[in-house]
Amino acid sequence: MQPQQRLKRRHFLVLMGMTLVWFGLIARLWWIQLGAPHRFSKRGIDLVKSAVKQRQQSIVLHSGRGDIRDRNGYAFTGEEHRALILFPLARGSLEGTDGLSRLAAIVSEPVDRLADIMERAKAPLVLRDSDGRMIVLTEGQAEKVNALGIPGIVALEVTERYRQEEVAKHVIGFINQNPGMVEQLYPDEWASGKMNADSTIGASGLERSFDRFLQGVEPSILSYYVDGQGKPLRGLDIRYSRQDNEYYPLSLTTTLDVSIQRSMERIADQAGLERGSIVVLDAQTGDVRALVSRPKYDQTKVDLRTDSWKNRAVKQLPPGSVFKTVVAAAALAEGVVSPTDRFTCTGEYGKYHFSCWKKDGHGSVTMEEAYAQSCNIAFAEIAKRVGGDKLEEYAKRLGLSTYVGHVTPHLFKLDGFRQVDGEDPGAIFAQGVSRRDEGVLIQTAIGQRDVRVTPLQAANMVVAILRGGQPSQVRLVGEITYRNGQPFHQFPRQDLPVPGIDYVTASKLRKLMRKVVTDGTGKALDGALWEVAGKSGTAQTGGDETRNHLWFIGYAPADQPQYAICVVAENQPSWGNNKATEMFRRAVDELAGQTAQSFRPAAGNSPE
Repeated sequence: MQPQQRLKRRHFLVLMGMTLVWFGLIARLWWIQLGAPHRFSKRGIDLVKSAVKQRQQSIVLHSGRGDIRDRNGYAFTGEEHRALILFPLARGSLEGTDGLSRLAAIVSEPVDRLADIMERAKAPLVLRDSDGRMIVLTEGQAEKVNALGIPGIVALEVTERYRQEEVAKHVIGFINQNPGMVEQLYPDEWASGKMNADSTIGASGLERSFDRFLQGVEPSILSYYVDGQGKPLRGLDIRYSRQDNEYYPLSLTTTLDVSIQRSMERIADQAGLERGSIVVLDAQTGDVRALVSRPKYDQTKVDLRTDSWKNRAVKQLPPGSVFKTVVAAAALAEGVVSPTDRFTCTGEYGKYHFSCWKKDGHGSVTMEEAYAQSCNIAFAEIAKRVGGDKLEEYAKRLGLSTYVGHVTPHLFKLDGFRQVDGEDPGAIFAQGVSRRDEGVLIQTAIGQRDVRVTPLQAANMVVAILRGGQPSQVRLVGEITYRNGQPFHQFPRQDLPVPGIDYVTASKLRKLMRKVVTDGTGKALDGALWEVAGKSGTAQTGGDETRNHLWFIGYAPADQPQYAICVVAENQPSWGNNKATEMFRRAVDELAGQTAQSFRPAAGNSPE
């Protein structure tokens, strides 16, 4: 080939290459702009929205999600209030005017503070006080603010999803943006582009378990469109999209009682509970009236590197001597022990380094006394008579080795729908461990070794004993309603799919639990406003012998039970007062006080 021909061929190849690159770029641009502007890249980036965001300043006035309420209609997810909304673009609108001073006079805030807020603002915000609470405006104040006509400053109704001072935060959960979770949970919506990387979904609690129902409609958004200098574009400066649908979003009516929830959280905080939980169930139905979890967390600033947002009430722990209730149930039901059978406790078992908590022993005690005094040696002997297989069977009968939260087999397109998010199932023996090993069996008898129970399961076991032996599923939500209040779906009460225990055994257990308070380890509760029955538990943490998990489960009033309660104080020192027992007593007194007040005659109607 001649040099001239080679040169021509080279030019041709270069030209063809440039042409292919050119067509590739055109195809790419077509795909970006027309083919998939809402579904660009594997991360589901919406290029249209991203482009708009560059010239748009927006603030969400209502998330568009449905509310989560207590059983009487109290909304845990915020109330609508008139508030002052400030956009960064307002800085240009205020230059050379007295608008800021006039605004300060209307909202009763110092001019310097408003000026500092405006100077620091990088995104639209709601005016708040020094504690971070929204400053609520009156109707008159709102009218005066809007009459100023300052672009970027407006007074409108705002509904915050979460309030700083709100309760039941671990039950409610939180929402966030998680593209991977959106794609996994909503594959159809992801594929169609209805949901993308900007979509917000429930991440924990009821927000997560009921996310499909709470999603609702588009959020209410206030937006300003601005130019490159951040000034409002004439004719396109403001847009307010507000939800207006009679039926959606749907809302949840929980079984929680906000008064009980608030008082239980106050008790936990006053007691200095750093890690633990309080569960209060209706003694007749098993419905949740309060679920408290500590440590606290901020729903608007969740640190996923910690577990403070996890609900401790549904996380499994070694229950200690609380598990002796299961041992007693199995022994009584199987007829291997009667309440009057005697055992000898010298303080030491003689092997496996197993001992009783009472160093010198309890001496000769009946089974009834051994339960009241929480004697380890007696219950080790009882467990040997019962056997590991029966212990595991009765734990299951009482709902301690399965999920207890309410399950709906088929809820619309959702199979096996669970109300309680993040619930652990509990366990008695580890996989592969022999149920006949004596060392394993006696440790299991006192709720140690591999035994794991959640506070919710323990409280539900108490309800089962009160209901004659049949455990129920725990309801956290009673119904889903349309926006107009009409019912969408109701969740019926239903039993756990386990056989339970017989009525006679349940009756004997109630007597044992009462004796714990009158003559045993729960004697500190004998002076509570209501008579109490229950069982204490102290479990080693496994890592530090000087720290224990402290439990107390029980019910009140003892003669006509209204509430089943479980209190757990985790990682407590092995000396000093029992924080779980103290909080249990305060919980009982609070519930007794609330009940008495609810039945108090109205003024002017008192009997003579």
